[in-house]
Parts: sequence; structure tokens; C-alpha cells
Amino acid sequence: MPLDNLRQFIKEIDRLGELVRIAHPVRARLEVAEIADRCMKSPRGGPALLFEHVLLDDGKRSPHPVAINLFGSMRRMCLALGVDDLDSIGGRISEMLNLKVPEGLFGKLAMLPKLAEIGKFPPRLKSGRPPCQEVILRGDAVNLDQIPFLTTWPGDGGRYITLPMVITTDPSRGVRNVGMYRIQVLGRDTLAMHWQRHKVGAAHWREMAGRGERMPVIIALGGDPASIYSGSAPLPPTIDEFIFAGFLRRAPVELARAVTCDLDVPAEAEFVLEGYIDPAEPLVLEGPFGDHTGFYSLADYYPRVHVTAITARRDPIYPATLVGPPPMEDYYLGHATERIFLPLLKLTVPEIVDYHMPPAGIFHNLVFVSIDKQYPGQAYKVMNALWGQGLMSLAKVLVIVDRHVNVRNPDEAWWIALNNIDPERDVRFTMGPMDVLDHASRGFTYGSKMGIDATRKWKEEGFTREWPELITMDPETKRRVDEMWPQLGLAL
Repeated sequence: MPLDNLRQFIKEIDRLGELVRIAHPVRARLEVAEIADRCMKSPRGGPALLFEHVLLDDGKRSPHPVAINLFGSMRRMCLALGVDDLDSIGGRISEMLNLKVPEGLFGKLAMLPKLAEIGKFPPRLKSGRPPCQEVILRGDAVNLDQIPFLTTWPGDGGRYITLPMVITTDPSRGVRNVGMYRIQVLGRDTLAMHWQRHKVGAAHWREMAGRGERMPVIIALGGDPASIYSGSAPLPPTIDEFIFAGFLRRAPVELARAVTCDLDVPAEAEFVLEGYIDPAEPLVLEGPFGDHTGFYSLADYYPRVHVTAITARRDPIYPATLVGPPPMEDYYLGHATERIFLPLLKLTVPEIVDYHMPPAGIFHNLVFVSIDKQYPGQAYKVMNALWGQGLMSLAKVLVIVDRHVNVRNPDEAWWIALNNIDPERDVRFTMGPMDVLDHASRGFTYGSKMGIDATRKWKEEGFTREWPELITMDPETKRRVDEMWPQLGLAL
């Protein structure tokens, strides 16, 4: 059965023995983050944490516990998406992409269960009062200071919302978008929305601002874990994240109508902040913020959000995450995306065998790619193709290796790559868009990229020397040693 809300997710994490409840008083300012950081950097991502006694900035105890690092291990990431192996989701996508109508009546009938499963994916409106609206605060009752938003690093510009589902609608096509963006708390009822220019929510805002129309915005906190993950996934603008979450869950996501605007919200959310952006208002200063790059992103001007209502469960849990010097919880969210979207990447670049974004590369700085090399120059063809693929266009360094290399092991990938390259011959540079958070690029969101061809070189590529073979033990010796291993007394 899919997990329908945050508390079910926490209960299952607890059942697996991966949850630590902290009853000791801990400040929302810096202390929660420092504890979480130490846990996230422990082997296999550390435990999920539930802080039960959180102190607000005024010293008072928050009525709401704080959950953090819920997605911060491979096991919990699989639990969130209801699988034993993240690659199995990619397998489902591959199967659907390759779906062909078979010949004959029995073949067609065999497809009906799969077609019925697809029909369950669209979200549905929940009848009656949803859990996320058990408490409704409007007008003067709206007070963001009562929610234990975290200040995560000493140089941050203030308190931040770090694990939201930000819901907007394309004003032209009516397609919903759910994104995960950082949001700074400015006061009792105002926020600053950090919409990077490449993000879909930012495109919705620019279009509505151009029309001079007030833009409704929903910020949902909590809900089913598949939907929370989907908000972080780099889906095309035409794909509704709640439909994708339904596919992951194999069950529809339940939504409810917001109380102060014409948008739908996750019915099982813990908190929902409803509001709007007025294009007639000037932008507000947001930041600095200790970001996932491990550096502070500088303050800049972004849209102000006016909160018109706070709705919540009767005893809500505030979900948060922490970004900063890797590895962090976001690595596991990003790794899920890497595994899930590999089949889609292979649609347009079929020679790709596998790819991996190691933690130190913080997703966009370094990508290892293994390919089935069939002709000279193919590594460069793959580089150019990847730099034309959505958010992969922001990748700073691409390292292309042969199919036998395990790119999920960065030590192995670098070992092979550094042995295979002649730097002058095998490195290419190009210009293109860069991540907004890249502080080293020569311009804001614009700079150079590097591609490294670390594949075995062919004579057509100008390599006339003999290429050596990898050192490997012969299978028969390995078999004999496998048999004697239990008797050797080697606990390795």
C-alpha cells in the first residue's frame, strides 16, 4: 500500500529502526541544522530525526515537532517511493515507453490491467473536509512566527522553508506545476520566493506579471512522500507532478480546493500556506542562503508572497531539509531522479549505458557517463546531446567512459578516466547556460563547460599506439579462491 501522508512515512521509518526522536530542547536557529548535518554526514546518510521540543527564536517552545532527513538514505528513499530498488521505477518507465499493442484478442486483453493502472494516475479531489484543513487561519490570525522554520547557517538572511511543494498554474495552458524552491520568511504574513530563472514557477510568474495579473501561489508542507519527491524532480513543464506522483505510488494523489484561491492543495499535507504575488509590487531582497553548493548564495531580489491563509492538521509536523557542504539529504533525492530518468535520457541518447552525479559534484558540476561506443567521435556526440537536454544543459563537467566502467563508483570512474586521457587531445570546452548558484561562472547563469573523452581511443581518432588491456584475474583462479575463502580466516 502506498504511503499517503508524512506521519505514515515517519511511522514506517520508525518501524525500520531508522528514526531517532529527540526530546531534548533544541533551537530552530542553527542547532537543529548542526545536529542534522552531523547525522547526514555519517555512514549511509544517518538516521531520520524527529525533534519533539523545538525552541522558536523568542525562546518559546514550538507546538509543532520538526522532521528532517526523512529522505536521507537509500532505504528511506526506496520506502518513500514504494520500491525495493530505485532502478525498478526506471524499468516501469522503459516498459511503458516500449508498450506496443500486440496482435490478437488475447494479447490485447493482456494489456488491460496495465491500461487500467495508467488510468489511476490522475489526482482526484477529496470529498468533505480534508485533513490539511482541520485548522484554518485567515486575516490577522495568520502568523508565520508560530511555525518552527529553521535558520540553517550563521550567514543566512533569515528563516527558510526548505522542503515545500510550491503549486502554481500556467496562465496560458492551465497546466499545474509543483516545484521545490527555497522560501525566506520575511514576517508574520510575507515570504520571499526564490524562483531561479530556469524554473517553471518563475516562467509562470513572468507571464502573469507581464499581464499585470495577481498570481495565486500555494506552499504545501508535508503530504505523501512520492508527491514531496516529485516536486524536486526535473519534469517537463507539460507534466503535472501529481500525475507523476500517482504513477510512482500506483494510486492517485488526493487533492482539495484551497480556501482563499482557485488552486488545489494536497489533502494530506501538514501545513498549507495560501497566498498571492502582486506584480505591481517591487521585488524584495532575499538571502544570503547557505546552499547545496556548500557556499552561500548571495542576496538578490525576488517576488514577495502575501500569505492569505494558513491551513493545517490539528497536530501538524513541520518537515524540513538541510543543504550545505555535501553529502546531504538532497543527494538521495537527486540519486532517485538519476535512476528514474535514465530511460528517458536513453530515448534521445540511446548509446548511454549509465550515468552518475557524485555527491561532491552537487548534481550540476560533475556527471560521469558510460556509453556503448560504436564509432569514433561518439563521446563528443554524447556530450553535445546531453548539453541539449533540459537541466542537463547546466552540467559543468561531463566525463565520458566506456560501457564496462562502473560510473556509480567515482573512484573507479576517475581511475579509468585519468588513465585514458591525453588532456590536450581529449578535453573540449564550450559555452552555455550555467546554474544560477554557480559563483565561479564568468557571467550570471552563463559560462564555460568541459567535456572529457575518457573512452578507449580508436585509430580513426588519431591513436596509433597499442591500447593495453585491464588487469583482471582469470575466472578459474577466482572460483578456487572463492571455495577456499571461508577456511582462510580473513574477515574482509
